[in-house]
This record gives sequence, structure tokens and C-alpha cells, in this order.
Amino acid sequence: MAQTPRSSPFSDGMAPHSIDSPDMRRAGRELLSLALIDARNHTLHLLSLYEEALASVLLPVPYLADEPGVAPPLWLAGHVGWFAEWWISRNTQRAFGERCPTRPMRLAAIDPNADAWWDPMQRPHAARWGPDLPDIGQTKAYLLETLEVTLELLENAAETDASLYFYRLALSHEDLCGEQLVVMAQTLGVSLGIGQPPAAVTREPLLVPATAWDLGRPDSGFVFSQEQGMHRVDVPEFEIDAQPVTWSQFIEFVDDGGYDNEALWHADGWRWLAAQVEGRRAPRHVEQIGGARNGSGGSVLQQRFGTTVRAASHHSAVHLSWWEADAWARWAGRRIATEVEWEIAAHTAPRRGFRWADVQEWTAGTLRPWPGFRPDPWSAGSAFDPVPAFGQARVLRGASFATRARLRSPRRRDFALPHSDAGFFGFRTCAL
Repeated sequence: MAQTPRSSPFSDGMAPHSIDSPDMRRAGRELLSLALIDARNHTLHLLSLYEEALASVLLPVPYLADEPGVAPPLWLAGHVGWFAEWWISRNTQRAFGERCPTRPMRLAAIDPNADAWWDPMQRPHAARWGPDLPDIGQTKAYLLETLEVTLELLENAAETDASLYFYRLALSHEDLCGEQLVVMAQTLGVSLGIGQPPAAVTREPLLVPATAWDLGRPDSGFVFSQEQGMHRVDVPEFEIDAQPVTWSQFIEFVDDGGYDNEALWHADGWRWLAAQVEGRRAPRHVEQIGGARNGSGGSVLQQRFGTTVRAASHHSAVHLSWWEADAWARWAGRRIATEVEWEIAAHTAPRRGFRWADVQEWTAGTLRPWPGFRPDPWSAGSAFDPVPAFGQARVLRGASFATRARLRSPRRRDFALPHSDAGFFGFRTCAL
């Protein structure tokens, strides 16, 4: 018998009481002001960690043509300040909120070179390594100045969803860029002093009863465009892993020749695998993996922020593409969880052992718009624009250690192309 959808134990849909709450997307002026300061301090802190690790005020990183998620840290930080200025202090029509035109009337920038430096439409990816960009001192000064202007305007904004839309957007955007800075450090092997997460106890899969579930954001507040719209889904009973697939489980797949068995791979995944340099036989950043057959559970040596470490067998397997997740699930005689199954379990089964927030998790579904979808005024042409990804990208759910606490909502809907493996991506499965 179908059950009535339950409310979230994470208080999704209520007014937030903390800047770390996932309900900050509905925050009013006071908490937004504190959260914007916190986000900017986090950006500045990450810049300081890069400066210490790279021993240079220029924060030099190599240009990697095949890594579109990697940008010079100074450019990305400057872009954060520019983005807030572009959509708030320079936007004369910001009070319209998500109804704001894509190209509103705009005022001049604080710095006359701001658009040439940090507008991604004027600064193509390869040009972000140009020698004309500001140094760390200038960038930090710009970040502080744009924050001050933002906070002054926020003091006089109306307490409405429309008036606060772009302030909530600026907060979410900065948190996402902060996560990108951490992912970039892992990709580049830059040490940020981040330790390994603790290994949690693993539990048996959970049986979740049939229910009707409302996907989408049911109330007011800021939402990303791929989260817009609501629709009810009837979901039959399912069995789902209590935690993401662990290294000990993934080792067995490797030991059993999973990377050499074409029958386990989607055709596009097999082509992707064949195109990898020197032949891929393990997830990204893994130097050595295997040994499950000797009864020890096997071991994994992986590069973590430039240092080789031994991953605990109960740690979630990470830096996996969707193709690898799908191949493992076929090998195990299971299937990747759908996003609605993941969301139901995250809301209803945490007291029974459902654990998430170790890694962002691939789900089975291809990214598609929900009923009621409409493009927002800001994401078109950006890395966060879902429209070009519809029908190609796969949906990601959950969060990783690099995700700010206020973004850790069980309803957060992210996405990436199936070959993506730079992020802290894992997965969990369901019974067939």
C-alpha cells in the first residue's frame, strides 16, 4: 500500500535558524548577511591555503585543456566577487528576482577592468591564465569591496523572495565555487591540509516500502533551475544500499577483471574506457588497488591532495565516472539507485542506517527538466546551466566533505556528464 509522502527530517521548507542550515535558500536579510560573510571568509581562507601550498602570490597552476573544471584559483575567486556585483549592485532590476531579464540594465563596475578580467563570456577558459589578471592582494581587496557593497544593499532589501533572490543566488554560487576550489586542489595535487574522513560502520541494505513521492521544491525560496517544478512519482518497494559502495566492494570488481570485461560496460562507457591514456584499470587518482582474493579485503593506495595515502576499506569509493558505477552495478547483479529512490531513503531511512554526505552520488537517471521548468536569468551559458546537459548528463545527489553544510540538502539536484570523475563522486545501488 502506498504511503503518504513524509516531511523531511532535515527541516527542508522551514525558516533557517543557522547559516549552516540547508534551508538558507529561504533565509531573510539577517542570516543572509552572516552567511555571505561566512562564504567570503571561506573563499579567502582557501586562497590563503593555495598561497601557502604553492608558495607564490600568483597561485600558479598549469593550464589543462582536458580539464574544464580547472581554472586559476585567483580567476575563480575574482569571478565570485564579480558574479555578486554583476547580479546585485550593478543590476538595476534585481528586485524582480527570478523574473529579472537575462540582460537587465546594469551600472558600471567597481573596477573598470572587472568585466574583462572575470566575465566568463569575455574571458574564455584558456585566457584565464593571462598575465594581466590581478595578483592575490588586488583580488582579495576586490572580494572585500564587493562584499561590503552587497551587504549595504542587502540591509535595505525587502523581505520577499523576489528581492532576496540574487543575494541567495550569490551565496549558493560562492559555496559552489568554494567546492570547485577544493576539487581543483585534488585534481592538481595541491595540499590544502585536508585529512581523510573517518571510516563509518557499514550496514546491510535497507528495504523501503512503496510510496508516492513529490520530487521538486515544494515551497518558496531560491532553487537552481534543474530543481524547478514539482511532480509526484509512484515508487514501488525497493532495497537500497545503506551507504555508498565502498573500496572493499570495488576492489572485488577490479580483482575479477571488471575493467577488461566488455559485457559489463555500456557501449559508450566501453568506448570511454578504451580512450583513456595507458588503459584505465582503476578509478581516478588510484595508484594501486587489489588483493581482495587473498582474504585481507584488499587495499587501495590513492593520491589525495598530492600525497599517497591508504584508503580504509570501508571508505566510500570515490572519483568514479558514471560509466564505472554502471559497470560495477552490472557486475554485482544490481542497479544504480534512481534519484527518487535516493531522495526517499535520505528522508525516511536515516534512523535505520541510511548514510549520505560522504560523496556526491551518481543516480540512474539522465538529467531532464521536471514539469514546470523554466530557465533562470543567470545560468545560461555558465557551468551551472542545465539546458545543454538535458538528455546527456546524469543526476548527482548528496554531498561530499567539500560541500558547505548549507548545500547539503537531500533535495539538492546536481549533474555532470557521465565521464566526469574529477569530483568527489561515488554511488550506491538497489536490488534488481
